[in-house]
Formats: sequence, C-alpha cells, structure tokens
Amino acid sequence: MPRAPIPTWCFALVVVRKGDQFLIVQENKPGQPWYLPAGRVEEGESFAAAAVRETFEEGGIPIRLTGVVRVEHTPLPTGARMRVVYLAEPADDTPPKSRPDDESLGARWVTLDELRGYHMRGDEVAELFAYVAGGGTVHPPDLIKGEGEPYRINR
Repeated sequence: MPRAPIPTWCFALVVVRKGDQFLIVQENKPGQPWYLPAGRVEEGESFAAAAVRETFEEGGIPIRLTGVVRVEHTPLPTGARMRVVYLAEPADDTPPKSRPDDESLGARWVTLDELRGYHMRGDEVAELFAYVAGGGTVHPPDLIKGEGEPYRINR
C-alpha cells in the first residue's frame, strides 16, 4: 500500500556579509523584530533561487551566493521543515531597502557590536553572524544539487 506524502516546508535563510557588516531586515509590521533575509521556497523554485529572491525582496539588494553554512531538517508530528542557511555577498553597491512595503519595513548593514542594539526575532541571528565572522565552516554553494544531476569531480 502506498504511503501518504509527508508535508515538507522548505525555507532559505541568507547571511549577507560585507566586510565586518551583516544585512538585517525588519519584518513587515511596525514594532516587529529584525531578522536576516529568509522565506519559504516557492513551488518549482530551488533553495538558491529562493535565497536570492528573498534577499532582494526583503533587503533590496542583489546578492551572489558564496556558500552553504548549514542544512537543517526538523521532523514534526505534522510533517517536516527544511532550512538551508546560505552565505552571500552583495553583487554590487546597491544600498539596502529604506522604504517599507509588503516584504519588509526596511533593511540595514550592522556590525556584530551594533546588532546588540536591535530587537531581534531571537538569538539565532547573533549566533549565526558570530559563527561566520569567526571563520566557521562554510561549504561551497553548489553543495545543494537537483536530483539527477551528474556527479562530477571538481579539481
């Protein structure tokens, strides 16, 4: 007998780094906390494409993905949640979004010290930024592949 599919929600999170600064975005309701660019992967979209799209929508800047910090899988009683945490750099000198819209109230560059002055969604952001700033392991962005892609040795 075939098994029922397991509902799985997929999210891309992006640590965008420019020198000693990191991009944070304020969620789209007044009084809401700050976070890093993140969002659900849309139907037919790759994790990488979602990371680029969410960063542009929420932060207003184009990015280049430079690595994968971590892949997370959380089994839940009602399904599962997957998150891919990417590392990225700005693709150009576009300033962060400063006008509120449906995606966010705005974005800004902050240092680790400045981050303490912001109401964050949780401790995860500071921990993640410190991990990256401290030289934590980052895997190549092509670690995540589509099913059926050929295996190749990169030298």
